[in-house]
Amino acid sequence: MPHNTTSFTASEAGISDLALSEFLAFKLGEEEYGIDILRVQEIRSFERPTRMANAPEHILGVVNLRGVIVPIVDMRIKFKLSPVNYDSFTVVIVLNIGTRVVGMVVDGVSDVITLSPQQLRPVPEFSSAIGSDHLLAIGSLENRMLILIDIEKLMNSADLGLFPELVH
Repeated sequence: MPHNTTSFTASEAGISDLALSEFLAFKLGEEEYGIDILRVQEIRSFERPTRMANAPEHILGVVNLRGVIVPIVDMRIKFKLSPVNYDSFTVVIVLNIGTRVVGMVVDGVSDVITLSPQQLRPVPEFSSAIGSDHLLAIGSLENRMLILIDIEKLMNSADLGLFPELVH
């Protein structure tokens, strides 16, 4: 008698059909998140950016990174996590988003994790600080769970306010 099972595939999560995908794991508050490692340019220690007038609260300002002016977004402020403390573990993940470079402040990075499609689970529907359309999947690895973010969609979203010319 055939056994009928429902499985979840990486392509259903909006992740490419690669056999394995690599994600940079980072912490925001008590949760662990993952972003596509191919979007990461570098990881830098946190330095106070130059504040810009009228910028949203979560955009801390800009830094000059080898001649490129890079906006710095504090994801803890954006996701309403408190308290927001800057310590020796706080880092900036510098991302390449299309032709843009943007920095993302997080509580710390841990490692690069390789996940197979079998380790991905669909994101449950619920209201959260991150819109479900910005989440790819939940990655499950031994005793860890990673919330996988579509960082390009998130950084280009209208509510982040980074690239207003891209919003129609």
